Amino acid sequence: MASGNDIELKKRDEISCNFSSCEKIYNTKTDVSSLKSSNLFNLCLVVSGSGIHQVLDQEIPCSKGDICVIPPNVPHGYFLSDSKGNLAIRTIEFNVIDWFNGNIVVRDSSEYCYGIFNDNRIIAYATLNSFMLDRVYLLYDYIECELIEKKHGWRDMVKSHLTDLLISVSRYIDSAIKNTFFISYKEWNLASTAMRVVQERYNDCNLTLKEIASSAYISQSQLSRIFKKTTGESFAQYLRNVRIKQVCELLRRSNLNIEEVAKECGFRDMSTFYEVFNTNVGMTPKKYRELKTISKHSLEINKKTKNEEIIMVILSEISENLQKGKAKIVKELVQQALDEGSDPEQILNEGLLAGMTIVGEKFKNNEVYVPEVLVAARAMNMGTQILKPHLMANGVKATGKVCIGTVQGDLHDIGKNLVKMMMEGKGLEVIDLGTDVSPEAFVNAAVEQDCQIICCSALLTTTMNVMEEVVKAAEAAGIRDKVKIMIGGAPVSEEYCRKIGADCYTVDAASAADAAVAFCKA
Repeated sequence: MASGNDIELKKRDEISCNFSSCEKIYNTKTDVSSLKSSNLFNLCLVVSGSGIHQVLDQEIPCSKGDICVIPPNVPHGYFLSDSKGNLAIRTIEFNVIDWFNGNIVVRDSSEYCYGIFNDNRIIAYATLNSFMLDRVYLLYDYIECELIEKKHGWRDMVKSHLTDLLISVSRYIDSAIKNTFFISYKEWNLASTAMRVVQERYNDCNLTLKEIASSAYISQSQLSRIFKKTTGESFAQYLRNVRIKQVCELLRRSNLNIEEVAKECGFRDMSTFYEVFNTNVGMTPKKYRELKTISKHSLEINKKTKNEEIIMVILSEISENLQKGKAKIVKELVQQALDEGSDPEQILNEGLLAGMTIVGEKFKNNEVYVPEVLVAARAMNMGTQILKPHLMANGVKATGKVCIGTVQGDLHDIGKNLVKMMMEGKGLEVIDLGTDVSPEAFVNAAVEQDCQIICCSALLTTTMNVMEEVVKAAEAAGIRDKVKIMIGGAPVSEEYCRKIGADCYTVDAASAADAAVAFCKA
């Protein structure tokens, strides 16, 4: 059983990176109670598309490159501008007190969150130029990577990247860029407290603004003015909207009768309930329940008819995000494709492998370089981690099997790792033998793992001769006619390949992957 200290440590370690794609279209009638809020800090970065960011009752246009810093308990939501648009948001959520100390965590300090909120604004917006946007993307990636791998000192690394991110963003905060909110912290604290009480006690028919004001030691009229100024709604409107929202939820999801629903949501009498519901929803509670039941069935039918189209869009997004190295997004999209009923092999071939093939071609043509290939490969690996159990259950086999390593006496592995990634990106199963691999180890691995290809890498001129020993060891073991031997590395050439009797030499990792696939299919 975990101790209290263990539980507290686990709780304080919480920080998350999320990706969301917006589906709802903005409606000017959206009330504050319909928006979501979090008890954590949110750093929301628009990574694609454009739309509307609603914070409280304010409408803020947003597009790719916009980043918004949102303190805890501020209701907000992202929406599409129209049915043809797209909008994707990448969010980091964290508790500032868990990661920082001193004046950085004091809300009314000028150093609060590295000065992002030093002029009493409720939220802070920045529009990033292309250079800073690339930098922020990397910081998001670094934080996400540390959270996934949790290697030694990962908390310190997360704090370092988070600090860098906040300081970088703070330099771009400009009140003239976006319509931001300038409300004193005291006013916001009072309004958010009132909102939180409503969310917790909406089912209490005796809940009043006077009670909340009294507990805050201010007058009811003063709190009423502050609430209206902050949220754009009166307290009575907000309370009514929260209750109606809960009523609709119960009508859709529960078997309670209408009287029980009304009582559960804090309405004193049925006549008031029917009047308020009709005014806000435009129909009776009974009619609403019937329509939502019908709509649910219609949605399921419609979902089936559009399922194939949805899957094709997701597969395209998997390929595109893999090419950009967006590992977390790729992982989520792969899971989404599975949830939509896509065949795992289809996801592998038309999503992951399709994207990695494009990366390989671009690398071959010098359109992208090693760093881009490495981040794409990381995204590929995260996607295949989700797919592996499903592929194994379906009996899906790899295109072929390769054992790869750097030859004996040589400890260099960058080139070898790059070839491995490219081969895996082509659907091959790759057995990585590491560095300083003896000829016997290559041959034994090929026999034990039933490999079709042995792939040898060397960077040093003094070690390239080991490749010839690998060829001889394969002949001595009687597997030379069953296994192709590929060689590569800076000192190696086509002439040397022919001289030692190897089967193939390629000038780059992408070409090596293509050649390996061709050998396995032959």
